[in-house]
Amino acid sequence: MQKYIISKSKLSGIINSSPSKSHSIRAILFSGLAKGTSIIHNYLNSPDIKAMLQAVEQLGAKIIKKKDTLEITGFNLFPKTPDDIIDAGNSGQVLRFIAAIASLAKGYTVITGDHSIRYNRPIKPLIEGLNNLGVFCVSSKQDGFAPVIIKGPVINSTTYLDGQDSQPVSALLILSAFLEHNVIEINVRNPGEIPWVNLTLGWLDKFNIKYVNNDFKQYKIFGHNKINHFDYTVPGDFSSVLYPVIAALITNSNITIKNLDSKDLQGDKKVIDILIKMGADVKYSHNNLIVNKSLNKLLGLDIDVNDFIDAVPILAVLGCFVEGETRLTNAAIARRKESDRLTVITQELRKMGANIIEQEDSLIIKKSILKNNSNLESHNDHRIAMSLAVAALNIEGESSINNISCVSKSYNKFYDDLQSLGVNIKYG
Repeated sequence: MQKYIISKSKLSGIINSSPSKSHSIRAILFSGLAKGTSIIHNYLNSPDIKAMLQAVEQLGAKIIKKKDTLEITGFNLFPKTPDDIIDAGNSGQVLRFIAAIASLAKGYTVITGDHSIRYNRPIKPLIEGLNNLGVFCVSSKQDGFAPVIIKGPVINSTTYLDGQDSQPVSALLILSAFLEHNVIEINVRNPGEIPWVNLTLGWLDKFNIKYVNNDFKQYKIFGHNKINHFDYTVPGDFSSVLYPVIAALITNSNITIKNLDSKDLQGDKKVIDILIKMGADVKYSHNNLIVNKSLNKLLGLDIDVNDFIDAVPILAVLGCFVEGETRLTNAAIARRKESDRLTVITQELRKMGANIIEQEDSLIIKKSILKNNSNLESHNDHRIAMSLAVAALNIEGESSINNISCVSKSYNKFYDDLQSLGVNIKYG
């Protein structure tokens, strides 16, 4: 069992941002849909990306890996029926995106994943959306989770689905662009995680795909699109950046993170603005993010986290170190991630002495004096593991976080980056 052993530390130095997982996944998917050979630079090398690469390969794409570059020859909108079951691993994005695109194939496609995918990452909204389009799509266990079985074609031109989770919406937006229909209408109940839908729309913009967006509640996608091969460099990941940024804030340290596009559409970029509102001295300079020691104490805020739901665990950690009370609201979807993040982060921070209250769709955190703990658990959730590691940086003594191999899912440089910034961290 791998674990992190972490002691109180000060941070200093410069690191490069980790490549964006969300952009990497979309770049690979669009490369598969394209005609010709696309080049993707600076892609994230992680289990989720490997799952997406294997999935598009099973659908007929040809892939060559060269150092940090991918050469992907697409199936040009005509995916083949896979010879075997597609394994999404631990990736909800792979599950939902590939399930939608599989409806373009002639035969049956079966997609499954690990325990979290099969029991905690619902695919029911996407099933509903595809069924309304006339696609045969069922949960094999009839419980709204993977394994899922899909067979096209798309017959109808109007669909409805719940949009609290953005991934099924994004999946249908991408699929609709490549259908032989003049217009596909997508109607969304409870639209949520809007920045991540915007991220997908930005990719449609990249290929000049026409659509109408009516307040994220209704989309009209104009079909008959084809895309050619492209050359793309994956930008830095704001989701991963938050861990060294907040580590610097709670230890009152100076760091710089390179290669971040302040104009990128990633949802977690909004957290930087939240940190500034709390009193943090964080600013952009060219393509760098600079964190300076704060002259003033950071103050807790009421934060609607729906636009950056993956940031809930690390914001809960920050709440333990800032003045007053921090409320993380509109967070229910965090229960349907790799773990039930509201329950899990509450449980683990309480082990350290945190004053934290879990509610149905929110967390309330008050400034706390945390104590080291040698038995913290990641619950096989990368964002829990990294958040607890950050929490340990301003606590006397050693803390241990168990089962940390999951960190590679989104931030495979996490350990190396912390070490390079001077953190007292080692493997146990």
